Amino acid sequence: MRDIIDILVVAYLIYIVLAWIKDTRTWALFKGVMIVLVVASVAYLFQLHTLWWVVSNAITVGTFAILVVFQPELRRALEQIGRGKLFESLINTSDQAEDGLTDEAIEAIAKASLHMSKYKTGALIVLEQETRLGDVERTGIRIDGLISSQLLINIFEKNTPLHDGAVIIKNNRVSAATCFLPLSDSMEISKDLGTRHRAAIGISEGTDALVIVVSEENGIISCVRNGKIKRGLDAELIKKILLSTRKKKRSERKKVIWKGKSKNE
Repeated sequence: MRDIIDILVVAYLIYIVLAWIKDTRTWALFKGVMIVLVVASVAYLFQLHTLWWVVSNAITVGTFAILVVFQPELRRALEQIGRGKLFESLINTSDQAEDGLTDEAIEAIAKASLHMSKYKTGALIVLEQETRLGDVERTGIRIDGLISSQLLINIFEKNTPLHDGAVIIKNNRVSAATCFLPLSDSMEISKDLGTRHRAAIGISEGTDALVIVVSEENGIISCVRNGKIKRGLDAELIKKILLSTRKKKRSERKKVIWKGKSKNE
C-alpha cells in the first residue's frame, strides 16, 4: 500500500510539473532535455564512451545554465506554490486549442489594423500558436474578451491605460493587454525600426507566435514570424497570413503529448 501511495504521489507531481511548463516557453526546453537524456541513455547502454563523456558534461553544465536562464520562471513557480495558486491554475486550466482564428476574428484583426494604420495608432498584436505564452500574458492585464475590431482599436487608442505593450490573442479571444515582450538583440534589424518592431521580432525568435505590428510613425502594417519581418501589408495580405495559421493548425490535429496539443484527429 505504501508503494502504491508513493508511486501515485510521484506521478501526480510529474503531472503538475508537465502541466505547468506546458503553459510557458519552458516546454520547448523540456523537449530538448528529453532528447539529450535519450542520447545519454543510448551512449550508456552501448558503452559509447566518447559520446557519454560529451553528453554527461553537457548535462552538468546545462543544469546550471537552465537555473540561470529560467530563473524568472522558477521564481514565479515557487511564488505560485507559496500562494497556493499553482494547483488552482492547474485545476482551472482547460487546454482549449481550437482550429485557429474564425473568419470573424480574421476580419476584426484586419479591420482594426487598417483603422489604426490610417490614424497612425501604434499597435502590437501577438497571436499564440503552438508555443504557450502564459508567462508573457502574466506580465500584462487579463482581458479575456471576444475579438472585435472596436476592442482592439480601443485598447491601442493613444493616452489610454492599455495602449502600451502588446495584446495577446489565443483561442479566438483577446487574452491580455499591456504585455511586456522580450526585445531582440539582433544586429541585423534596421535602424528605421523602433522598440515596437524589435519587441515583435524578439517574441517571434523565441516562439512560433505570429505578430502584427502597426507603426505609430508612418502607419505601416508589418507581420513578424520566426524573427523575419514583412512590411507594407494591406487588407488582403493580412487576411491571407492570418488564414494560413488556421490551415496549419487544422493539419496538425493530433493528440501527442510530445507536441503539447490536446485534440484528437
